Amino acid sequence: MTQDHLWAIVLAAGEGRRLSSLTRDARGVPVPKQYCCFGREKAMLHWALDRAAAIAPSERVVTVVAEEHRGWWERELGTLDPGNVVVQPRNRGTAAGILLPLVSVLRRDPEAVVVVLPSDHHVEDEATLASSVRRAVTVVTADPDRVVLLGITPEEVDTQYGWILPRKGRSGVVRAVERFVEKPGATVAAELLLAGALWNSFVFVASGRMLLHLFEETLPELLEPFLRDLVVSPRPGALDDLYERIPERDFSKEVLQRAPERLDLLAVPPCGWSDLGTPERLGRFLDDRVVSRSA
Repeated sequence: MTQDHLWAIVLAAGEGRRLSSLTRDARGVPVPKQYCCFGREKAMLHWALDRAAAIAPSERVVTVVAEEHRGWWERELGTLDPGNVVVQPRNRGTAAGILLPLVSVLRRDPEAVVVVLPSDHHVEDEATLASSVRRAVTVVTADPDRVVLLGITPEEVDTQYGWILPRKGRSGVVRAVERFVEKPGATVAAELLLAGALWNSFVFVASGRMLLHLFEETLPELLEPFLRDLVVSPRPGALDDLYERIPERDFSKEVLQRAPERLDLLAVPPCGWSDLGTPERLGRFLDDRVVSRSA
C-alpha cells in the first residue's frame, strides 16, 4: 500500500438537529450546520474539504451528502467532480453513511486506505491534526488489519463527548483500545481524564477492505444488501429501494465498539478541536472569535 491509494471520505449528510434552533436562514428555515459559516468566509463543509485536501489529492476526496440537502450542497460543491459526491436518498444512520461512500471508493480502488473526516469539526491547529492523521496512515499502511482512531487530548472535563480509554500496559502514541464511554457524568469524566482517556473525534484511518470486514463481522444484515444491490447486481433505482429497506445503525456503537480488538488509538496533541455539536460549544466558539477580532 502506498500514498497512491490514500483516500479521504468527508461525512456531510448529518442533520444537525441539536443546533437547528441556532442555524436558520433569513426565512427561519433550519440549515444543517455543515452548510453554515459561523463568521468565517466558507461553510464548515469547506473546512473539512480543506482538511481532506491536506491529506489526499482532490481526485481522491469523496463527500457523502443527503438528497434532502441538495439545495445547499449543489451550491457548495459545484466545483467538485460529480463522481466524488455520493448522495444518500435518506438518513439511515452513520453506519450506512460510511458504508455507501466506502463501497464507491472500493469499486474504484480495491487497495484504498481511507481517512474518514466528519464535516462538523473546528480545529484551531490544523497542522497538528494533519500530522496525526499522517501518522495513523503510516500505522495502517504497515498493518492493514488495524483501524486507527484519532483521540483528542482533552482540554477539560466534558460530559457531552464520547471518550475512549486506552488499554494499560502499552506505552507510546498509538495504543490498543480498552473501552468506549459515551457522554459520561462529570465524576466519571474526571476519572477518565485522570486515567488518560481521550475524546472520540470520529476521525479514523483504515484500509477499505478492513472496514468491509468489520461490517461483515458486526452488521452483516447491512453489508449484504449493499453489496448485492450496488455491486453484484446493480440496477436502476436500486439505491432508493435499498434505503427504503435497510435499518438505521450507528457506526461507533454497532461497528467500532463491537470490535475493540481491531482498534488502535492515536493520541492527538491539544489542537483546539471541537465538533461544535452543542449550543454551548458553538456559543463558546463564536465568543472566542469576537474576542480574537477585538484583540
